[in-house]
Amino acid sequence: VSHHATKLGPCRVLRQNPSNAVVHLGHANGTVTLWSPSSSQYLAKLLCHKGAPITSMAIDLTGHTMVTGGADRQVKIWDLRKFQCTHSYFCPAGTPSSLDISQRRVLGIGHASHTTFWSPEALTTKCKDPYMHHAIPACGPVETLRFRPFEDIVAVGHAKGMSSIVIPGSGEPNLDTTEYNLNPNQDKRQRREAEVRALLDKLDPNMITLDPNEIGGMEESTPAVRNERLKDLQEEADARNSRKPKREKTKKRGRSKIQTKLRRKQRNIVDEQVLKLREAREREKEENAAVVKGAKDPSALPHSEQQLSGAKETAPAALKRFF
Repeated sequence: VSHHATKLGPCRVLRQNPSNAVVHLGHANGTVTLWSPSSSQYLAKLLCHKGAPITSMAIDLTGHTMVTGGADRQVKIWDLRKFQCTHSYFCPAGTPSSLDISQRRVLGIGHASHTTFWSPEALTTKCKDPYMHHAIPACGPVETLRFRPFEDIVAVGHAKGMSSIVIPGSGEPNLDTTEYNLNPNQDKRQRREAEVRALLDKLDPNMITLDPNEIGGMEESTPAVRNERLKDLQEEADARNSRKPKREKTKKRGRSKIQTKLRRKQRNIVDEQVLKLREAREREKEENAAVVKGAKDPSALPHSEQQLSGAKETAPAALKRFF
């Protein structure tokens, strides 16, 4: 779909916002950037952990809350509507290596060989104690922690395999069979129709934005606001065109040399000598025009010219060649 360079070093943490499909990237300098396929620049940039790389990240289903974990053992809760950190928690066992939020907003944290689970209230206000705690001894650090949809089960991956833990109240108990691929009892025909419906409802990747409500809506504005916006766009276009350098035309052989260009530029310089030369040329043109006119009408010539013309007419044929 698209390929962009972050220019922020290697990216080791990547999560997608399930609400608006914007991709969140965690970088080694402690920042999180938000990306869309339609933009070559990040949509937003947050400094989540100053001086510590991002080690894990999670986003809830509403798309309003983001949880980040850093090498400083801090787990921070972010409100994406304001791009502001509301509160944070400290992991005493080690760096939070994996984060996940269940369908019922239960926060799971994997740090060292321990897993800690916080109640849904911990995402809105700071709680003192976690909801549940589970240790996995002699299995190495926790690599991945993920909740199972529609089940009160969480899977934990570590160096010696996988462990499953029951977390009451973490899964969504009510199933909406109208959503794509959520009906456990669908037959072959229903599965085929669901695929066709999902393909018809699929949006273009270029329509991914921070605010999903912008798609399919109408802009509320007055004629004055629209005219002002059009005027601004016209000014930007004019400024862009004025900054565009003029491309010099490729001319014939000998006409693109430096001396030829300088002579052409010198023609456009008007000084005192050029003005005198132009006046002399104008007088010469007027005299030539008068001579041509006098050949047709001798009375239009000056007095001296009239005498010379009369002498030429009265002179003998042998002397006319001297005039």
